[in-house]
Amino acid sequence: MANILHKIKANLYPNLLTEDPNDYVARVVSERTLSVKEICKEAVGRGGAATTAEAMEHNVNLFLKEMGYQLSDGFSINTGYFTANALIRGVFNSPTETFNADKHAILYQFNQGELLRKELPNVAVEITGLGDSSISISEVLDVKTGSVNDLLTPSRNLRIKGIKLKLAGDNPAVGVYFVNQATSERTKVESSEIVTNNPAELIIVIPELAAGNYSIEVASQFSGSSNSLLKEPRTSVLDKVLTVQ
Repeated sequence: MANILHKIKANLYPNLLTEDPNDYVARVVSERTLSVKEICKEAVGRGGAATTAEAMEHNVNLFLKEMGYQLSDGFSINTGYFTANALIRGVFNSPTETFNADKHAILYQFNQGELLRKELPNVAVEITGLGDSSISISEVLDVKTGSVNDLLTPSRNLRIKGIKLKLAGDNPAVGVYFVNQATSERTKVESSEIVTNNPAELIIVIPELAAGNYSIEVASQFSGSSNSLLKEPRTSVLDKVLTVQ
């Protein structure tokens, strides 16, 4: 039997891909997002890292910077813990068509490597119960780049998936918002830019956001029934930071 060294907590949510009301899927409850600085401090504090947290952070940042440089030159990366490579998205309509940034997109793809997969037998999963399914964003897809929970392309479509997302109710707070992480400025998506408005999926046109990091929020009075509305909007915030480059 594997030596359990780690524990992941997860909540259960209704499975929207089947008609069975008793089907559920598990979503990991993220403790919090760790920065390079925090990981290095934890590594030194736990022992086994024969260096200082500051020196480790410096070297890790040098490595990541060089990795980004090499990826951008078309090299693939294999660290053992993850692999990475550049991808080109979009359709080319003839053998002589050249790359067009308005039609095509470059992005980087990361996948787990062999060393990380070896950790899986050491992880225990604790199901802590049903998650709050009143309203929930599970993921967002930037249609232009194909990026999930990562990039935003202004003036292009964003597909938002989740539970009870349908925008309903006349409270002024109802809507989709992008919140700038540096300035806290909130940008609301115009009602005319809501392309699809369903309980499990919203498709919107991303506003003309400046470069930076953003969180996304959906607020609605939708109760799950078309015959009744909640008295006050409920809000869901995606637990990932999205980037406009």
